[in-house]
Amino acid sequence: MSDLAQIGVTGLAVMGRNLARNLARNGYTVAVHNRSYERTRRLVDEFGHEGTFVPGESMADFVASLARPRSVIIMVKAGGPTDAVIDELVPLLEEGDIVIDAGNAHFGDTRRREQALREHGLHFVGTGVSGGEEGALLGPSIMPGGSPESYQTLGPMFEKISAKVDGTPCCTHIGPDGAGHFVKMVHNGIEYADMQLIAEAYDLLRAGLGASPAEIADIFRTWNTGDLESFLIEITADVLAHIDDETGKAFVDIVLDQAEQKGTGRWTVQSALDLGVPITGIAEATFARSLSGHADQRAAARAAFGTDVTPLQITDRDQFIEDVRAALYASKIVAYAQGFDQIQAGSEEYGWNIDRGMVSTIWRGGCIIRARFLNRIREAYDENPGLKSLMVAPYFADAVNAGVPNWRRIVASAAAAGIPTPAFSSSLAYFDGLRAERLPASLIQGLRDNFGAHTYKRTDKDGTFHVEWAGDQKEHTA
Repeated sequence: MSDLAQIGVTGLAVMGRNLARNLARNGYTVAVHNRSYERTRRLVDEFGHEGTFVPGESMADFVASLARPRSVIIMVKAGGPTDAVIDELVPLLEEGDIVIDAGNAHFGDTRRREQALREHGLHFVGTGVSGGEEGALLGPSIMPGGSPESYQTLGPMFEKISAKVDGTPCCTHIGPDGAGHFVKMVHNGIEYADMQLIAEAYDLLRAGLGASPAEIADIFRTWNTGDLESFLIEITADVLAHIDDETGKAFVDIVLDQAEQKGTGRWTVQSALDLGVPITGIAEATFARSLSGHADQRAAARAAFGTDVTPLQITDRDQFIEDVRAALYASKIVAYAQGFDQIQAGSEEYGWNIDRGMVSTIWRGGCIIRARFLNRIREAYDENPGLKSLMVAPYFADAVNAGVPNWRRIVASAAAAGIPTPAFSSSLAYFDGLRAERLPASLIQGLRDNFGAHTYKRTDKDGTFHVEWAGDQKEHTA
């Protein structure tokens, strides 16, 4: 029937409301529902002129207003609230209907829900949506998982409302069950690293140049015209240039220096540990936020050790700025390389067959980490889909090699001065570890064999071996 909605959204907080408006603006009839009907009514009253909304006062009314196969987007808080909405929805749905969780759910929960709903004959689609409230309204990057059949229904709608770059929608079918939410999780982990690296660059520029936030904003604006061009660099300049109305001070100086997080960075690190993937830059960025929030420990450390920082010895202002820029770019490459390594490892572990080139394509617009060099990432995977590490692709290898001297100067100067650069430093250490001819892991294996008989392998012959450390100290085949 023509008066039935093509898609529905339940949960009309900012993200849900804007996603519903985006769908309506693009010509879709959208059923809308919220636990509080007042919020539903307000959406229709304020934005009804943007398109066709069908308000549902109850969940049953909402479901009844949807054309079959029904497509329902859930936009509520992750965890228990999402499960509660699913439990309310499922008895009202029929075989072939589609339930879409477009919140920041843990991919493990998505895998569980997909299996449970499949037993009811329903499609469950965990969908990553990036771009914040503005992206949800004007065009986000959309990362849907779930069955190929569900994407046949949802794909045209999601591609139409997504951001576009060079005419290409920032949306693709990522893979089965939890693939979409997994890729969104890694996206957020890269975002953590990107933001921490930017913050460290700002801190170094301020300490080294004695420049004001507004002056540093101009540096970031210049950087945004080159290889570092990205949404985060752009808004960094905006934040640094902003003046607090109440005090007349630089906005960044009146904000409490305790960064918060909603959990996706932590999930990314936990998953990487499970998969055995070193994402050191993302991990250090996540831990840096945690450290910033431990106010009591920080106060105790300041009292015990003081806060003195040795001045950076800057003899060439322009060279120092270039050193920071090059170190930022090289470290950023490491963060993305580690993130794409994790996507590949997850894809192999869970049988998702994720196309990393397509992931980089849909991250070029709409999402928080959109950046010029994502085109380069897409080209790298187009040329070599089986790339062992993004860092060894010719463009990125050249960029990192060119920046290594600058990178080393910055990390060494920061360490000598006492300026914390956990993301810069760990990224450089990862680079050096990755290219090392031989790592001291050989000693670790020897120690493990000594105290726990964990065995080891040799460089000169095949097999697994153990030394009788407490006995004759002879080597035996394990």
